[in-house]
Formats: sequence, C-alpha cells, structure tokens
Amino acid sequence: MNTEILRMAARLVKPLFLVLSLIVLYRGHNLPGGGFIGGLLAAAGYIFYMLANGVEATLRKMWVRPVTLIAWGLLLAFASGFFALINAEPFMTGQWFSFFGIKLGTPTLFDLGVYFTVIGVLISIMVAILNKETKWD
Repeated sequence: MNTEILRMAARLVKPLFLVLSLIVLYRGHNLPGGGFIGGLLAAAGYIFYMLANGVEATLRKMWVRPVTLIAWGLLLAFASGFFALINAEPFMTGQWFSFFGIKLGTPTLFDLGVYFTVIGVLISIMVAILNKETKWD
C-alpha cells in the first residue's frame, strides 16, 4: 500500500484537510461545525499521511506529540468554564471579550480545546493500531 502515488496524494491532501479543518473550526461559532468536526478533519489529514508514509514519518512531521495535544485540549476546554465563575455566573456560561478589536469568547476556547483533544486522541489510536512498538519518548 506504500506507493509513490499514495505518498504524493498524502502530501497534497494533508494541508488541504488542515486548512478545511480550520475553516470548519472558525465556522462553528454560529453554524454547525466547530471543534469536533474540525478535529476530525485535521486528524483525517494526518491519518492519511500516516497510512502513506508510516507512523514514524508522521510523528516527525507533527509539531507536538499527540499526548500533549490531548492534555492541552482538555485543559483549554475545562479552563474555558472558569471565566464565568469569575463573573459570578454558572460554570461554562459564555463570556465575551474584545481583544485588539476582535470579539472573542469562551466558546472559542472550548471549541479549540475540543479540536486539540480530538486530533490527539485519533492520532494516538491510529499509532497504537498501526505500530504497537512506537514509543512516545
């Protein structure tokens, strides 16, 4: 299954999936989509690359380890709820801030946390399936 055509297609498709995942992540505030679907798309791009080039090559191409993505994603998603507690509102109530003229909110942090978590979990599962001997350290 490791052919030159598949490797070339993976080099072209992975960036396309990553850009599409960011578009879906951004779109998710007001319309269907968001962190989960965006994370699925980003993970699909990396998994396709992994099937074409192998586990080790994919892990070398990633900026951070999948376990680190999971940890930061869970931390962001959980921490997004505490901003409401500061304003004496129920946990996970959306809070909005103006940041350099751009209106951002805690739902953005939550979506980003879900995005990172989904990518990390799916890549970790595929690494475990494809290569049981890969070490994370």
